[in-house]
Amino acid sequence: MFRICFVCIGFLTAVLLAGASQSAAAADEASIQKSAVTIEAGKVGDPISKYIYGQFIEHLGRCIYGGIWAEMLEDRKFYFPITPEYDPYRASRGVAKDALLPVVGASPWQITGPADSVTMVKEDSFVGEHTPLIQPGGGIRQLDLGLVQNKQYDGYIYLKPRQQVTNVKVSLIWGDRSEDQGSTQLTVIARSYGKYTFRFTAGADTLNGRLEIKVVKGPCFVGTVSLMPADNIHGMRADTLELLKELNAPMYRWPGGNFVSGYDWRDGIGDRDRRPPRKNPAWTGVEHNDFGLDELIIFCREVGAEPLITVNTGFGDAYSAAQEVEYANGSVDTIGGRWRAQNGHPEPYGVKWWCIGNEMYGRWQLGYMQLQHYTLKHNQVVEYMRRVDPEIKLIAVGALGFLDKGTPDEKRGWSRGMLEQCAEKMDLVSEHFYCRQELTDVAKHIAQITDRIKEKAEGHRKLRQELPNLAGRDIRIAMDEWNYWYGPNEYGELGVQYFLQDALGLAAGLHTFFQNSDLYYMANYAQTVNVIGAIKTTATAAEFETTGLVLKLYRHHFGTHPVQVSHLDASLDIAAAMTDDNTTLTVAIINPLEQSRELDLSIAGHALNGQGSRWTITGESRWSHNTPGKPREVDIYQTSFTNASRRITVAPLSVTIFAFGVQ
Repeated sequence: MFRICFVCIGFLTAVLLAGASQSAAAADEASIQKSAVTIEAGKVGDPISKYIYGQFIEHLGRCIYGGIWAEMLEDRKFYFPITPEYDPYRASRGVAKDALLPVVGASPWQITGPADSVTMVKEDSFVGEHTPLIQPGGGIRQLDLGLVQNKQYDGYIYLKPRQQVTNVKVSLIWGDRSEDQGSTQLTVIARSYGKYTFRFTAGADTLNGRLEIKVVKGPCFVGTVSLMPADNIHGMRADTLELLKELNAPMYRWPGGNFVSGYDWRDGIGDRDRRPPRKNPAWTGVEHNDFGLDELIIFCREVGAEPLITVNTGFGDAYSAAQEVEYANGSVDTIGGRWRAQNGHPEPYGVKWWCIGNEMYGRWQLGYMQLQHYTLKHNQVVEYMRRVDPEIKLIAVGALGFLDKGTPDEKRGWSRGMLEQCAEKMDLVSEHFYCRQELTDVAKHIAQITDRIKEKAEGHRKLRQELPNLAGRDIRIAMDEWNYWYGPNEYGELGVQYFLQDALGLAAGLHTFFQNSDLYYMANYAQTVNVIGAIKTTATAAEFETTGLVLKLYRHHFGTHPVQVSHLDASLDIAAAMTDDNTTLTVAIINPLEQSRELDLSIAGHALNGQGSRWTITGESRWSHNTPGKPREVDIYQTSFTNASRRITVAPLSVTIFAFGVQ
């Protein structure tokens, strides 16, 4: 539910309807520019697809691990060898060591006690390449844990004695005094690995907590360790999930992105503690494989969204893609379906939407190939997948205007070639774009987004006219990656901060999708959490970015049937739509200027009943932003009105949606 602001701050009073408040009535008329807007409510365009509000999550930075997933321990399966030194955080890909959530490039575990008391044993390792063996008097610890006072934390550890009975002490520490910790003693008798659980309650707030594991008696192997807040939901952070449910995205694209071209989906199923840790194939750090296909389905069900799974057409093959479909959708009589049932999910998932690869035109992509070769691979992969489930919907890799330098004719764009050679084996074609600059003029900063969306639409309209094989086909666009991407990485790898100016740009991007609703069927904001994300997290808090507030606002309150809008004020971006039940007209206005704007609405096609609501996103400056754990600088402010006047006022630097009841 949106917050209602009752505080009389100057920049909010300007958003009240003229005549609806004393503040607005007293506004300086000379400072408010006026415009006329005509809305033809009877001239309705193609419906706006709900999938325009989709999201994208990739195994990159802190999007999933450290963002969605609740695991607090880095490298819990010991991918990196443990040493006495503690220097795990690396300034990789522009991430500073003092960033809120830096990248782990070495073991986050540190040997306590003698340096030779911990060895990494490869023979018969619990998971991965090696398992730590700790001698009596030795131990390991992980630092920099975020803890909240009086919050409970659940954990477990797999232990196996080397020869005889072993005693192990596990402690969660939140201060420097002897009493600033909770501890549990574990007696290990079995000769095979056993799972031992523990629960601690933090006695103070800290970002410097630590978990210590000390072997008191008898050498002991440590298979793997886990620590999560006790309020986790199926292994996911409760605070992040709360915001994701408010966001109410209809779809999540996963697992990539560049990541997918080196990812074996089979590594992410089965016993979570036995899934192998891997080097992230495309980015930095470790892929823990704790969040795989089964966890994606659980996540989507929890937030009320559909999954969109990308298959590996980089280093992957057609058989693996088909088997992934079988695992997701096959009956228990199939190999994949039987695996799924053995993993605790007997009923097919019924995953409808699938992406066939990611950015296979790019030389940065694992398995990159020439267009003339990739069209063959795409068609083969689709053929194999449809043999398993002919009802699935498929999205092909597109790239309008990208020159395929591997062919003699450099003028042949990737999207053109894919549509020529693969039209029968796709339902949608993807496009991606990122705006990598911060422009000093707010209007120009916003226009970066709208210009790119318009360019893609115009290019595909031209292809529809030029390609004979598209006659009678309606292959629409899935803009399954789009966003701003600039500035320092404050939240780990690619974890950039967003400002009010970016919220205005995202809103304008949505307006452009609406204006081309006959062509855009899907858009997936990239990426949802931390990594150029709509939500940012620290170790102990989560918060909406300015861009996330815009996506939430439109998803909940903008209509689904766009109607014609005309006005002469080029500085404003205005969109309007009727709701599905035809009882409400919604009008969205973006004001990029630092002055209030007054508009006279002329509405044809419907009579208003005088009842309405208004939601406004604004802040004190273009640089206003939100930070997890701190009061919001940018928020959604809701008011109601009963005034039948068609004259409205919008605040400086704002996005406002008006909802008018119609008769």
